Amino acid sequence: MFKFLKGVVAGSGTGLKDLPYNLGEPYGSAWGSWIHYRGTSKDDGSLVSIFSLSGSNAQDGHLAAGRNGVKRLRTVRHPNILSFLHSTEAETFDGSSTKHTIYIVTEPVMPLSEKIKELGLEGTQRDEYYAMGLRQIAKAVSFLNNDCKLVHGNVCVASVVVTPTLDWKLHAFDVLSEFDGNNEASTVPVLQFEWLVGSQYKPMELVKSDWVAVRKSPPWAIDSWGLGCLIYEIFSATKLAKTEELRNTTSIPKSLLPDYQRLLSSMPSRRLNTSKLIDNSEYFQNKLVETIQFMEVLNLKDSVEKDTFFRKLPTLADQLPRQIVLKKLLPLLASSLEFGSAAAPALTALLKMGSWFSSEEFAVKVLPTVVKLFASNDRAIRVGLLQHIDQYGESLSSQIVDEQVYPHVATGFSDTSAFLRELTLKSMLVLAPKLSQRTISGSLLKYLSKLQVDEEPAIRTNTTILLGNIAGHLNDGTRKRVLINAFTVRALRDTFSPARGAGVMALTATSSYYDITEIATRILPNVVILTIDPDGDVRSKAFQAVDQFLQIVKQYNDKLNSGDNSGASTIGMSSVPGNASLLGWAMSSLTLKGKASEQAPVASATTNTPLTSASSNASSVVVDTPNTMPVDVNFSDAADQPVPSSPTSTDGWGELENGIHEDHDSDKDGWDDVEPLEEHKPPPALANIQAAQKRPVTQPKAHVNSSLRPKSTVKVTKDEDDDLWGSIAAPAPRTASKPLNLKPAATLDDDDPWAAIAAPPPMTKAKPLSLGRGRGAKPTAPKLGAQKINRTSSSGL
Repeated sequence: MFKFLKGVVAGSGTGLKDLPYNLGEPYGSAWGSWIHYRGTSKDDGSLVSIFSLSGSNAQDGHLAAGRNGVKRLRTVRHPNILSFLHSTEAETFDGSSTKHTIYIVTEPVMPLSEKIKELGLEGTQRDEYYAMGLRQIAKAVSFLNNDCKLVHGNVCVASVVVTPTLDWKLHAFDVLSEFDGNNEASTVPVLQFEWLVGSQYKPMELVKSDWVAVRKSPPWAIDSWGLGCLIYEIFSATKLAKTEELRNTTSIPKSLLPDYQRLLSSMPSRRLNTSKLIDNSEYFQNKLVETIQFMEVLNLKDSVEKDTFFRKLPTLADQLPRQIVLKKLLPLLASSLEFGSAAAPALTALLKMGSWFSSEEFAVKVLPTVVKLFASNDRAIRVGLLQHIDQYGESLSSQIVDEQVYPHVATGFSDTSAFLRELTLKSMLVLAPKLSQRTISGSLLKYLSKLQVDEEPAIRTNTTILLGNIAGHLNDGTRKRVLINAFTVRALRDTFSPARGAGVMALTATSSYYDITEIATRILPNVVILTIDPDGDVRSKAFQAVDQFLQIVKQYNDKLNSGDNSGASTIGMSSVPGNASLLGWAMSSLTLKGKASEQAPVASATTNTPLTSASSNASSVVVDTPNTMPVDVNFSDAADQPVPSSPTSTDGWGELENGIHEDHDSDKDGWDDVEPLEEHKPPPALANIQAAQKRPVTQPKAHVNSSLRPKSTVKVTKDEDDDLWGSIAAPAPRTASKPLNLKPAATLDDDDPWAAIAAPPPMTKAKPLSLGRGRGAKPTAPKLGAQKINRTSSSGL
């Protein structure tokens, strides 16, 4: 006999002193004499179910059967059999009487009859759920009968319970016994405690206690009959009162009726084996059962089958019972994603199902899985997480984002895939408000600086847009160092016209953050240049920006004239409504790639019409972000970094040495490359020659400047920060270098400015030198000797 842990409590009490679980409220029904309680663990508060059976005598037959049930439940393990956690037997004293109680602690479950009423399913959805549950109980019975050679003896509604994930599980093992079919002539009862079973649930051979017939029958005969009783009870929604009621088949589905009748055959040998019921019954072939079955054997499926299944799952989930999807299918899906057996498209289905939860349930049942997926190395999973971040981003806590999510997301900033870099950039609108100041200043700001010189023009454009979105959450020092440099030194000088347009819009949208000195000395000079930009949309935005900033300057002037100097230097103007579309993203870097020819300012206005038309204004390129994205980011000052020497430098947006007062240094760093655009004055000597001849020397002037000052030209192309700033300066070196590359060296010598005066004498004197007169005869002597030798040899012949 099974040995129990017994706790003996002296005096009066509940008998639960040594039980590490708290007893809760009882359910309204349970099998036999057992009482089914709700319970919780004393250690972690997790939910459990507690079954208790009491008797006044330790040798009571019910207690003996209960001990048998505990023993069997402890030793038999199957996914469709109730999971055993703990058991104990206690004695309590109440005056002169003693009470013996057996306690069994299991996973949290609910009686099937009560769960069916709670769900309230009807029609097709009810039949699909019943099919799923019956299939699970049939698998449990088949396991006992065919694999373990055990007989349950009392399969009915009362012996079935339902888990929180709506799985049906078999319990009530008090009658369970081994099937002894070898000794057919024995009259010893096969089921020792068969007297606990109601007569309405017994087949005829069991009612007659014909143990010889029972031993001659297959092991599944008794439990197949019980499964038929279970089918009748769930479809009729009534408890079986007498065996004759089983003949009433009006409530049995037509697809299940033939199998139902075979389960209840009067001849035990002809009763349907439950294993064949699972494999062959038409009733179990429905969408819910097939979906659950596919998920249960997911590891055995190949990648093509998985991909096809998960792509159809979001649509299929709408057709299945909502409660079953949320409580059964979603946990299976989350588990498969977490352990890597599911394909990337499963994430879309998970998030769609999760959207049917309340925010509190979503945070408990879906969010933990999503957070774990950020550590996945599967690029498709990472793309899916970033694409749908708006669906769950607000549910993430700041601590989770800073410690668990961002470290994995940040790897996407430097990914080789432009699409993933862009998605990572866009995700910062949601994640940045939840980052700590240390993470923002030490990591995010540097990544954004890199992205503003990214090889993909759309990513550079979207980086400018992101900075405009989060500008209101930067502190004053960071704003003064980052915004103007990012928008003017980089964005306004980008070779991609939409990037320049985004820079202008970002300046106007953040105009309230600049003081009057910055507007007059740094912003207006940069914006005015774009009023002659080759791209019409950029010119239009530039004129609007000039008008807006001039209006701010005028307001400042009016205040000074009126004698009001208080706050005049910090006068600002909020962005106009027309610039609200700044909060929208530009085109995707995958749908619109910027090539070398497409990034040239002139080409963008002339030869690449699709580019300019696709980004003619901010409203035409907005794709997915609302105008009022609730961003709440606070950047702290980034560490000072050296001046970059290459286009891919991670310098940020300038160097801040003394607080926020570094206007002239960063301004100079941003505008050095514009100097070659100015027309250089000719050297004094050349000016005198031109004055003497009284005519301009236009073409030589360009070559003299380029030939006399080659070092300055090299310096422009080598010393500046990066080629993003060369959108304005680029035309100058190209027009100057093109004629130099096309003309030969002789042409350059003939165009020497001194040739205007000295050209005629050298032309007349060069000719006699070649004829060997004077000093010029010496170099020609070898040539004459060679000719004489040639004549001698010819005369000898």
